[in-house]
Amino acid sequence: MTNPEQSQHFDLTLDHLLTAAGVADNTALLLVRHTYKQDGLRGPADMKLNNVLTYTREQNRTGKIPANPPPLWLTFIADGGRRSRFVTAYENHGLVDAPEHIPWKRAQEHRWFDLRQSDLLASLRDRLVIEWTSDTINWAKSGKSADAMRVVEIADPEVVPFPGYDRFVIDYPTLQTLINDSRYASWRTALAAVQGIYLIADQKTGKLYVGKADGSERFLGRWTAYARDGHGGNVLLKEMAAADATHPQDFVFSILRVFDPTAPRAEVDAAESHYKEALLTRVHGYNKN
Repeated sequence: MTNPEQSQHFDLTLDHLLTAAGVADNTALLLVRHTYKQDGLRGPADMKLNNVLTYTREQNRTGKIPANPPPLWLTFIADGGRRSRFVTAYENHGLVDAPEHIPWKRAQEHRWFDLRQSDLLASLRDRLVIEWTSDTINWAKSGKSADAMRVVEIADPEVVPFPGYDRFVIDYPTLQTLINDSRYASWRTALAAVQGIYLIADQKTGKLYVGKADGSERFLGRWTAYARDGHGGNVLLKEMAAADATHPQDFVFSILRVFDPTAPRAEVDAAESHYKEALLTRVHGYNKN
């Protein structure tokens, strides 16, 4: 009969997955496990990437995050008992000033980190479930603990149905995900099939940008550029991205009008000009022409 203690050596662990992903030094990692609570992430409905980023980047100065945390953070959400579901990974680019709207006392008691989403284990977001070590009260751990965190589940990718062009509204992190994630294959097919006019809304400033996706680029090609660099080559958006690399995280993308691939360019151009005028994006938005 196999010794149970010996069989544990054959368990798949988080450390194995990290090694396969090319992480050679686990000490460069911080493992963070969130739980649902009223003054933070209150439930599954709050688990949008923007919400998780906002919640994760603010940390109590006297909390469990080390004074000089590692450059990579893996975030998990409690999934019952010690089960912990992988949410996403972040690159830590150091401390930043507290947002302007934060009260003085709270700003003195907390730290804010410049966290940027990483592609590390991106294909396992929402699919990977590990077993946190027994002391779940320690919700922030060194990556050295990864070899003791057993993989409980790797779920099949859940296909996300395309909502339709007339109901298409997504935030920037979702845009980055749909470009490569197999769950969004039908979205990529739909976006590559048509050209048209799109809107970018800035949740931080309320300003709008009207753009067109025409010719061979179509929506998928045009938006792939945004997912890559946050500005797609647009002058004003490029200036903002240079000043604050996290600013694109506040963008929301939607479709204003769809055209058949054979529609004349002049017709698409006329529609773009109409929406810029109707939405005042040249005067009060991000369009310069």
